[in-house]
Amino acid sequence: MDTPELLERTVVYAGDIITVHRDTLRQGDRQVVREVVDHADSVAVVALDDRGRVLLVRQYRHPVGDTLWELPAGLLDDGEEPFDAAKRELAEETGVSAGSWERLVDLHPSPGMTGERVRVYLARRLGETGADPDDDEDLRLRWVPLDEAVAWVRDGTITNGLAVAGLLAAAGRD
Repeated sequence: MDTPELLERTVVYAGDIITVHRDTLRQGDRQVVREVVDHADSVAVVALDDRGRVLLVRQYRHPVGDTLWELPAGLLDDGEEPFDAAKRELAEETGVSAGSWERLVDLHPSPGMTGERVRVYLARRLGETGADPDDDEDLRLRWVPLDEAVAWVRDGTITNGLAVAGLLAAAGRD
């Protein structure tokens, strides 16, 4: 399949976190229009302690109008490497550090509308550092056995896509 040719890009909205543009593409012998949301890449962390528990974050998400169980996660700063962002986000949101890190899974959470990429890490050999969440974050933390968190994925208690992918990938290790 040939990659469509970009003919025109029009910025519809430019905000602090996202930019929305309308692209006109040539796809074979026809033109198509696609609306795209530019969004920074991000990271998420499955922090797994020596008792087999994962650290989950509960926070309100306005677009879905609900409070969700999630993994510690966040956006990459300009020029920041995913690994550095993962360490920073885990420490800021939860006050936890890790002595062992590995890439768990990479994903495109919504490729029909954004090119955002997310790298999910597995963090082990955990220690405490002291949390420093962003001013707009109201987070509640809970340690949950990994098998229970996976059950929450299966019964619909956990619906956040990054958490679903990360928890299932972690449960599928070794």
